[in-house]
Parts: sequence; C-alpha cells; structure tokens
Amino acid sequence: MKTQRWILVLLLALAGVPAAAQAQPSEQRIEAARRQAQTAGIPVSLLESKVAEGRAKGVPMDRIAAVVERRLASLSNARDAMAGAPRTSPITAADLSVGADALEAGVQPGVLGQLASAAPAGHRAMAIAALTQLVSQGESSERALARVQAALQRGPEALRRLPGEAAAERSRSGAPPGQNPSRGNGANGRGRGNGGPPASVPGPTQRPGRGNGRGNGGKP
Repeated sequence: MKTQRWILVLLLALAGVPAAAQAQPSEQRIEAARRQAQTAGIPVSLLESKVAEGRAKGVPMDRIAAVVERRLASLSNARDAMAGAPRTSPITAADLSVGADALEAGVQPGVLGQLASAAPAGHRAMAIAALTQLVSQGESSERALARVQAALQRGPEALRRLPGEAAAERSRSGAPPGQNPSRGNGANGRGRGNGGPPASVPGPTQRPGRGNGRGNGGKP
C-alpha cells in the first residue's frame, strides 16, 4: 500500500515538471549545440536547417543530434579557417555553410582560408562551392584552388562552368579521378611547373612527397 502511494506521489510530481526538463537526451544535445553556436557567433539557423531536414525525413532524434553536433564542429572549423577574410567583406552565413561543406569534403583548411580571403565577397560562396566540387571529383586542394582562382579571373560564368568542365575532361580522357589526363608516362609529364597548365587543363594531384594534400571527399 505504501509503495502504491509513493508511486502516485512520484507521478504527480513529474506531471508538474516543465516539458523541457523531461526532454530526451537527444533534444538536450541539440539544445546544447544551439547554445554553443550562439556563444561562438555561428548562426543557429545553420543548425536548425539540419534539424528540420532530419525531422522531415523521419530520422531518429539521436541521429539528428549527432548530425547537428558534427555540423557545429565543421562550422566552427570553417569559421576559424576563414578568419582572415577582409573586414570590409566579412564572412556571411552562406559563406560559412559552404565552407563547412568544403571541409567535410576534404578541402584543406589553409586552402579554404586562402580562397575566402582572395575571392570577391559576391562570388565567395560560389567559388568555395566550386572548390568543393573539384576536390570531391579527386583534385588536390592546391590544384583545385589554382583552377578556381583562374576561373575567378575570367568571371562568374567561368567559375560556374568549372566543375562540369573538369568532370567532362576526365570523362573524355578516361583518367581516374585526381589524375591529370594530359600527363605523359614519363617523370617529366606536362603540368608540373610552379604555375601548372592552363585552368582548362586538369593538373596532377600528386607529386613526390606531396601525398598528404589530396582531397578525396572522404575526410571531414
């Protein structure tokens, strides 16, 4: 009898606890990520979009929480990598979002920072997206950066076409992703100078002693 009364008292007490206090651990993790983003100056909307996407797809909340936490880490790293952008053209939420995508695709943080600093503010997000696509196709971060910078000099239309042109060149040549189809069989193949070949010709992604710069899209 005493046990039944104790259970009843406990249930009544829990009924008066606010819903937030009864939140599942996944909800608490998401809320903690929101607070961390606010403290770091990262737009919370960039996390909310992941939550909304997961809920729309019926993804379990624990998986959504894990995605939100990983995204917050990527956004924080992207913000740090792009910290050198000119104060006259600060990093926007769109820039930060594509910057996080770039790091998740395997773009080197230093390369991301160089492009964020050099690209015009109006074309920065597009330039970073093109960089990400090239690295995802198998280009090294450094080679992709050179091609994006060359395309920027020719204008936004050249930048927009760049990933598709690079993919088409590889398809025509039959070269594996990341390999320069214009390079010969010998050690002195084309495109190995400091300036490399023109932006319309894919360059090598590997040189002796430079294997660590390869972006394969598989490492965040």
